[in-house]
This record gives sequence, C-alpha cells and structure tokens, in this order.
Amino acid sequence: MENIIQLLLGLLLGTLIALIAWRARSLKPSGAVAAAISGGLVFGVGGLPWAVLLLAFFISSSALSQIFSRRKAAVDAKYSKGSQRDWGQVLANGGLGAGLAVLYGIFPEYKWIWIAFAGAMAAVNADTWATEIGFFSPVVPRLITNGRKVESGTSGGITPLGYLAALCGSALIAVIAALFTPADNPLTLVAAITLAGIGGSTFDSLLGATVQAIYYCPACQKETERHPTHTCGSQTTQARGWQWLNNDWVNFLCSLVGALLAAGLAYLFLQ
Repeated sequence: MENIIQLLLGLLLGTLIALIAWRARSLKPSGAVAAAISGGLVFGVGGLPWAVLLLAFFISSSALSQIFSRRKAAVDAKYSKGSQRDWGQVLANGGLGAGLAVLYGIFPEYKWIWIAFAGAMAAVNADTWATEIGFFSPVVPRLITNGRKVESGTSGGITPLGYLAALCGSALIAVIAALFTPADNPLTLVAAITLAGIGGSTFDSLLGATVQAIYYCPACQKETERHPTHTCGSQTTQARGWQWLNNDWVNFLCSLVGALLAAGLAYLFLQ
C-alpha cells in the first residue's frame, strides 16, 4: 500500500512539474505528457534521491535553453528542434532514467542501478550544458573526428568552452548523487560519475560527426538536422549519416553510454 501511495504521489508531482514547465514554455504539450509520465515514475519509484537528480538536470538545462534562446536564434536553423522539448526529446533524455527507476523498484538490492541512473543524468546534463554554453565560445568549433573548422551549432563540433561546460554539468550531477550515496570514498564516486558524463557527451559528439542523420537545405545552402523541411520552408535532402539516427536517438545513446560507464567505473574503483 505504501508503494502505491508513493507512486501516486510521484505521478502527481511529475504532472505538476510538467504543467509548470509547459506554462514556462520549456515543454510542448506532447513533451509535458511524456515528462509527467517519465518524471512520475522516477519520483514515485525511485524516491527523493532520484527525483533530485532528475530535477537538477531538467531545471538547469531548461533554464539555460530559455536564457540563451534569443542569442542562439542565428543557429537554431541547424538544430532539429527548438528550445521547447517535445515527447521525443523528453524520452531521449529521461526515458532511460525512468526505465532504470522501474528496474530499481523491482531489484532494489542492485545498487549499480542507482549509479547507472546518475551516469545517465550526468551525460545528458553534460551534453546540454556543452550545447547551450559552448555556442558562446570565442574559439571556432572543430569537428571532433578530424579537427576541421565548422560553423557554430554543427553536429560533432567541439570547443574548449563547450567541454568545460560539459565538465561542470556532469560534475553537478555527480556531486548531488554522491550526497545521497553512502561510500567510503565519495570523491572517487564523484570522479567516476563525472567521467561517465563526459564520456557520454563525447560519444554524442562522435555520433554527430559521423553517423547521425544530417540534411541539406538547397535554399539556404546549409547543413541542418531538420527534416523534411527547413526553417525557411524548403525541403531538405539527406547529406550523410544513417536516416534513422536522428538527434533524439543520439541523445538516448548518450545517456546509455553514461549509464554503462558510471556503473562500470563504480564497479572497478569502489569495490
């Protein structure tokens, strides 16, 4: 009975936060529904520690997106979607976390599930911070695979400022996770989760530079993630990458790599 009450309260809290985010124009209606369900599962099954980590990611990333949305208008045409998250973006960033929360509810004796969740949140937070803050880098972005200079907002483009932002975003989640995790060496735990977040974000950049689906707008003569039409209204054609691997899938794989790295590093160094 107690678990059912906690789940209902979690779903209620998830719905409340999703409504607030929708009113603040951080979420589209479909994104609000997805956030209410996924957030409700995390809050209701995982409890307070899981809720705090998810909120740390969601609040910080949404705030950065809203604060810098106007200044980033010049490169928004490159991104597949705007600053308002739809259901695909919500599940790409939080779907794995919701699944891990349910898994933890079934197997609470497996503590690695919590560490994996922290790694997933660290990865998506690192990636979001790198995207939002890295845009303002005074240094021209370079493609992560070959170092070629690219336009700001290009998938797979990295900068020192972007990596510093990724480090800070990942470390924020790691520190919060360590506060809720009994450990003989909390600094090692912080380092493991932080590195996992950076690893997931780096994997995201590698996918963006190699196999993510990228399209070309003949009217604007620019590459973009948007398909089937660009912001100008023209139809886009595929330039490179795997057609199914859009930005949502890239973000999901980013969180998956972060989760696997965190669980693996914790197993190696916290035994």
